Amino acid sequence: MSEGMKIFSGRATRTLAEKIAGCYGVDLGNVIVTEFSDGEFQPSLEETVRGQDVFLIQSTMPPTENLFELMLMIDAAKRASAKSVVAVIPYFGFARQDRKDKPRVAIGSKMVAMMLEKAGADRIMTMDLHADQIQGFFEIPVDHLYASTIFLPYIGSINNGNLIMAAPDAGGAKRANSYSKKLDLGLAMCHKQRKVANEVAEMTVIGDVKGKDVILVDDMVDTAGTLTKAADLFLENGATSVRALCTHAVLSGPAYDRIENSSLLELVVTDSIPLKKESDKIKVLSVAELYANVMQSLVNQESISRLF
Repeated sequence: MSEGMKIFSGRATRTLAEKIAGCYGVDLGNVIVTEFSDGEFQPSLEETVRGQDVFLIQSTMPPTENLFELMLMIDAAKRASAKSVVAVIPYFGFARQDRKDKPRVAIGSKMVAMMLEKAGADRIMTMDLHADQIQGFFEIPVDHLYASTIFLPYIGSINNGNLIMAAPDAGGAKRANSYSKKLDLGLAMCHKQRKVANEVAEMTVIGDVKGKDVILVDDMVDTAGTLTKAADLFLENGATSVRALCTHAVLSGPAYDRIENSSLLELVVTDSIPLKKESDKIKVLSVAELYANVMQSLVNQESISRLF
């Protein structure tokens, strides 16, 4: 491994971690996880990290064991006298719990931030947080990367001069607007109303999409209900085709079936979360090189602003 730094991975995103290490030009560090019969587990870093910059890669999607495994690895590195510990969290779980939207609920993302700091993380590296203000929940540096670095070149490769950017809901309007300004494209959006979580009751289109190839952008796709309904709605309003770009492929519940049976031309995601199964409609773009470049800059104490 490179002198002065080491990269380790939890079990949740090991494939991505191997790609990141490969792009960096080092071998992935050896981690052994001992599992006890009652379900308890203990990760062990099987290489010395004394005086080294340690990068621990793990997305924290469910189950919660993924988050706890990351915290155990952070604690292990700190107790082994690592110089610094950077928690690389491609997908930051519990990010949808960023505020009290009704009485007597937790602010889960704030609690996760406190736990990661208490475990001993010196820095956080993540991508496309569901809510930007989560950066302020930490008292340590947060490198908030954007999948637009990956998606913009892809959009450029399919740009036929007839594209329009779109948001599946009002919450994604800012993100879609950033893409439209960068690419000098039009903008449309859907307005949705929910009665219960993960279930859309009503949607309407804002903007003219007639004769356009629509590209929907969002930070995550979970059950794919909003995304597939938005695609149908845009086509009903005269769109020629609909693609979707979503950073985090959560894809829970009926998501895969909905995507397969949807009018979406394709769904483009990153490998921040490993796919549960393959699909002809889902295209995966890797964020490994971006993370490796940012990590290299941190180790060399160089600015990372050029990577945003």
